[in-house]
Amino acid sequence: MKEIVKINLDNEMDLILAHKRSMKIAEMCGMPIPSQTRFSTAVSEIARCSIANGKNSVLVLGINTIRASHKEILAVLTDEIDLRKCNPEAYKYAAKISGNIEYIYADNKSVTTLSHRVPSPGLLSDAKINTLVDYFKYEPPISAYDEIRKKNIELVALSEKLGESENRYRTLVDTIPVLICIVNDRNNVLLANNAFDIYVKAPLMVFDKKSLTTFIHQDDVDLIIEGWNHTKKNKRDFSADIRIKKEDNSIWHNVSIMPNKSEDGSISSWLIYFVNNNAQKMIVEALKDNSELRKIQLELENANSKLKFKNKELEQFAFITSHDLQEPLRKIMIMISRAAEHLTEQQKTLYYFDKITLAAGRLSNLISDVLNYSRANNHDKFTAEIDLNDIAAQTLEDLSLIIEEKKAVINLSSLPAVNGFDTQLRQLFYNLINNALKFNSAHPAVNISSRIISAQSDRAFDPAAPSGNFHVISIEDNGIGMDSEYSGRIFDMFQRLHQRDQYSGNGIGLALCKRIIENHNGTINFTSILGKGTTFWIYLPNLSV
Repeated sequence: MKEIVKINLDNEMDLILAHKRSMKIAEMCGMPIPSQTRFSTAVSEIARCSIANGKNSVLVLGINTIRASHKEILAVLTDEIDLRKCNPEAYKYAAKISGNIEYIYADNKSVTTLSHRVPSPGLLSDAKINTLVDYFKYEPPISAYDEIRKKNIELVALSEKLGESENRYRTLVDTIPVLICIVNDRNNVLLANNAFDIYVKAPLMVFDKKSLTTFIHQDDVDLIIEGWNHTKKNKRDFSADIRIKKEDNSIWHNVSIMPNKSEDGSISSWLIYFVNNNAQKMIVEALKDNSELRKIQLELENANSKLKFKNKELEQFAFITSHDLQEPLRKIMIMISRAAEHLTEQQKTLYYFDKITLAAGRLSNLISDVLNYSRANNHDKFTAEIDLNDIAAQTLEDLSLIIEEKKAVINLSSLPAVNGFDTQLRQLFYNLINNALKFNSAHPAVNISSRIISAQSDRAFDPAAPSGNFHVISIEDNGIGMDSEYSGRIFDMFQRLHQRDQYSGNGIGLALCKRIIENHNGTINFTSILGKGTTFWIYLPNLSV
C-alpha cells in the first residue's frame, strides 16, 4: 500500500479529520458521491469506536495496487484493544455500508482494514498517487485544531531528530580520548564527558581553584585560573600546557578554553577540553636536555683544549728552565771543586765548601727530577709491548750497588707484558724499588710479584683497588712504613715525610710514579703499617680480556 496520509486518533477533532480526509481521497480517486459517503462513513464509524475504547489508535489512508487494472482505496486502523469486541454493533454497521471490511486481532493488536475499489484505475497513475501524497502534506489546515496538530507533529519529529543528534554527539564525546566539559559564566559545570569523570575519579561540579586543585598539579592551577578569567573578560581563546595528577605521576595535557557561541553570536557557555600531550612534551624536554648537554659538552671540550695547551706550555717551560739551569750549575760545581783543590780541610770547613758542595748536589738532583717529571708526557697510544720482567731486571742492575751495600734480598716473581713506554716504566720501577731500599733501617727484603684481577675478584688486599680487569704488580718491603695520615698526599709534588738529614730526596719521586701510571691508564695505591713496611699496588689494564 502506498501511504497517503496518517492520522492519530486521540479525540473527536481527529474523528472529523478522519472523515474529511477519507471523503477527499475517495473524491480524488474518482469515486461517485454515494460511494464517497459510504466509504467515509464506514471509516468514521470505526474511528469513533477506536476513540471511545481504543489505545494508541492510528489510521492510515492509502492506495493499494493489486494490478494495473485493479486498484483500491484502503483505510487501515491499528489499535492495542480488541475494538470489535468492545463495540460489535459499530463493526456490523460499517460492514453493512462499506461491504469490504476485514478485522484481525492477535498479540494484543487489532487491525481493521476497509477497502473500496477505484472505478477508473487507469487514471490513478503513480504520478497521480504522488500528487495525492503532496496534497495532504501541504494542504492548508482544515481548522485551528488541525493547524496545532500539524505543528505538534512537526515538533515531535524535530524533537526526535534532535534527540537522535544529541545521542550521537554524546556517544562521540564520551568515546574520544579527550577530557571535555562545558562551563557557564558562573563557573558551573554544565556538562562533562565520561572520560573526564573517569580520569579525575570525581564529578566536576564547579570550575574554580578549589576543584581544580584536586586533580591539577599545584604549580599549574594559577595558570589555568588566570587564563580562565582572562578568557571570560576578553571573550578570546586560551591554551596552555599543564599537568594533571594521575596516581603518583603528573601527565602533561594541553588545556584549551574557547567560547561556545549560539546562533545569534552570543556566548552562553565555554568549552574546555584537555588533550594528553605527555609523549610530545617528553620528547621536547629530552631534545632540550640533549641540546643543553651538547652545549655543556662543547664548553668542556673547549676548556679541556685550553687546559691541554696550558699544560703543554708549562711542561715546555719546566723542561727549558730545568735544562738551562743544569749548565751553569754544573760550571759552579766544577769551579768549587777546582777551588777546593788548593785548600786544606780546615780551610774548606772555614769557607763552607762542604755545605756549598752538598747544596749544589741537591739542587742538581732536584733539577734532574723536574726534568724527568716534565718529560713524562701522556701519549695517545702505545706503540710497543713491554715485558716487565726485562724492566725489573734492568732496574735491579741499576740498583745493584745499593742492594749489595745494604745486603738487601730481592724476590722477583714472573711479571706480565703490557703496552707502554719502556723509559717511563723503568723510571717507575726504579723509584719504587729505590724507595723500598732507602726507607729501611735494617736489611731490606723486597718482594715483587703480580696477579690478574677481574670485576668479580676479591679486593680485600687493597680497599682502594679499582673495578675492572687489571694486572696488579705489587712491590712490598719491610721498611719503616708510613702513618695512615699521609695517605692522601704522598703522591703530591714536593711532599716529604722525613727530615732531609734522615732520608735524602726532594718529594718528586712518587708524584712522578703516579703520573707515569696515569699515562698508562692505570692507578697506583699503597698499604702500609708503621714500622713494618709498605706495599705499593700498581694497576695496569689487562688488554687480553
